[in-house]
Amino acid sequence: MQVEFIPSDPATRETVLGILKQRFGDQLTTSDAIRKRHGKDESYHAAVSPDAVLFAHSTENVVEAITICAEHKYPVIPFGVGTSLEGHVAALRGGLCIDVSEMNHVIEVNAEDLDVTVQAGVKRKQLNEYLRDTGLFFPIDPGADATIGGMTATRASGTNAVRYGTMRENVLSLTVVTASGRVVKTARRSRKSSSGYDLTRLFIGSEGTLGVITEITVKVYGIPESMTAAVCQFPDLESAVNTTIQTVQSGVPVARMELLDDVQMGAVIKYSKLAGYEEKPTLFFEFHGTQASATEQAETVQNIAEEFGGSAFQWTSQIEDRNKLWQARHDAYYAALALRPGCEGWATDVCVPVSCLAECISETKADLKGTGLIAPLVGHVGDGNFHLVYLINPDNQEELDTAQAHSDRMVYRALSMGGTCTGEHGVGYGKMGFLQAEHGDALALMRSIKMAFDPDNIMNPGKIISI
Repeated sequence: MQVEFIPSDPATRETVLGILKQRFGDQLTTSDAIRKRHGKDESYHAAVSPDAVLFAHSTENVVEAITICAEHKYPVIPFGVGTSLEGHVAALRGGLCIDVSEMNHVIEVNAEDLDVTVQAGVKRKQLNEYLRDTGLFFPIDPGADATIGGMTATRASGTNAVRYGTMRENVLSLTVVTASGRVVKTARRSRKSSSGYDLTRLFIGSEGTLGVITEITVKVYGIPESMTAAVCQFPDLESAVNTTIQTVQSGVPVARMELLDDVQMGAVIKYSKLAGYEEKPTLFFEFHGTQASATEQAETVQNIAEEFGGSAFQWTSQIEDRNKLWQARHDAYYAALALRPGCEGWATDVCVPVSCLAECISETKADLKGTGLIAPLVGHVGDGNFHLVYLINPDNQEELDTAQAHSDRMVYRALSMGGTCTGEHGVGYGKMGFLQAEHGDALALMRSIKMAFDPDNIMNPGKIISI
């Protein structure tokens, strides 16, 4: 989608930044290097720097900054650590970037209730390190060490979603600063409620377009007695995908089920030095439970895999071996980049009903053959989500156009199967063009909600909804 970059009005910018500098002092910076860093995420999308960056220390800081910006109708862009993938943090209208990374305190752990309240800048790994001695863990693992606030804002998921769900299922309550500077707490800590509109779910996945999330209460879980990892290789992608479908339909409570195609597996073998594997479509599994139940799950899946030609089924509960496998999976993006040094990675994703997964992947791979592109495939296939990483020369417009056309066809293929244009990357400005086809008349209702919450369109303008 072509997006027009519109700089903020110079007079308004000077006025607002002057007020903010007087109020916040060294917390506010207009350094070119810092501004540039805050206008760019991990995607191939064009970066656009904000006019200034505020390092917020508290909800009160966010309230004051937004109140000043709202008075002058000046844009606000929230920022965690910048690991998003669809241009979410680009300052398309200029404005103030509010960086919440220094709001990084764990506020409260309610071990008996299995919930934790954190500031938005707490990172995923930081939270689990904090929880280690309590016997609890936070399971949502998108790969990147993202902030909990950013994961909430983009409705993140990842490798554990097939068992534990996504951020949507694991956030109990939010503290949000709206476009007018009002502080809203969306819910209480109780596990369920029939009281009022579900504002929590409205803000999850809103990508900063409705307000700035400053605190989050999330579910946590007891660390399983046993975590068993397994790897199995297949003669073709269809056999691997059919194994995942059969596993899901059999009710095996698998915690992780990740697919790597032959191209991606070859890259991982070289990059992560995984000995003993071939360049074939491969499934990575993880099973959580008691030692007996985790073993039983692994044996059940092994039997299913063998029915579809799976071989070299290896499983282990040794933490060192398990960590090595999952580190290799998390390094898949960097392994892919190593296949074509000097290139850039263009990551994209779709999600379809699990029953359509084999067909969608098969058609996508067949379509890819005619493009001449290298694009390894990985997938959280237990919930129908898969990704491609196009390895492209950013100076080659023909390659860019070819990748865009293939990505568009993949999205519309997923939509035709009852799927979505993005399973977990979010919309940003990169996938706005698909929302009408996916949501139809509901998009107009989303636009009405946006205008009700943010009538002056100052909250991360140019993302998700076109105003």
